[in-house]
Amino acid sequence: MRRIPVSRRSHIIGFQPLSTGTAEHESALERDFVTLSSFLDPGAVITAQPITIMFQVAGMTRRYTPDYFVAWSSGDREVVEIKYLSDLQANQDRFKERFAAMEDWARVRGATFRVATERDIRGCALENAKRLLPLRQATPDPDISHAVMATIRGLAATTFADILAAVPADRSLVLTTLWRLLARASLYVDISLPITPSTRVRLP
Repeated sequence: MRRIPVSRRSHIIGFQPLSTGTAEHESALERDFVTLSSFLDPGAVITAQPITIMFQVAGMTRRYTPDYFVAWSSGDREVVEIKYLSDLQANQDRFKERFAAMEDWARVRGATFRVATERDIRGCALENAKRLLPLRQATPDPDISHAVMATIRGLAATTFADILAAVPADRSLVLTTLWRLLARASLYVDISLPITPSTRVRLP
């Protein structure tokens, strides 16, 4: 089992339950990475500190443990290091050898390696994921869901406002159903943008 030390940066230590298991985190940025990844791919298996590799630098043996291994539902496999940009920039030389060794390790095993910073993780997509994830287990109204789907199929380009205007039901119930369908990936929007009445909604 992973032993989680006290994070010197954020002091956020915890576990995040996922549909595929539990992912541990020891910083706010790691927590946000897990939140965003689990929303984008509910079938992803996210394993914290999965391996430790040994590598040589100037004749000396070093060891490196990356933050996460992600098995995406597409079949892609990815080793991910989570770093704040300031830390990455301040320690480029120290990280260079370990990252190169990790790239080699991943390549040989048919995986990829990347470093994710707050620029990759934080933003509108994360905020939308935080809003939608708690709704994923909520059951949408079946009759309103059917009406929403029929409306989208019948219009060339459908926005939140179009659906609210077209579905003959209480506006708040239609809106609640829309959010629940989005959370379950029964409908799609561009989550990299704020979700507003003019947001385009489409079927999978």
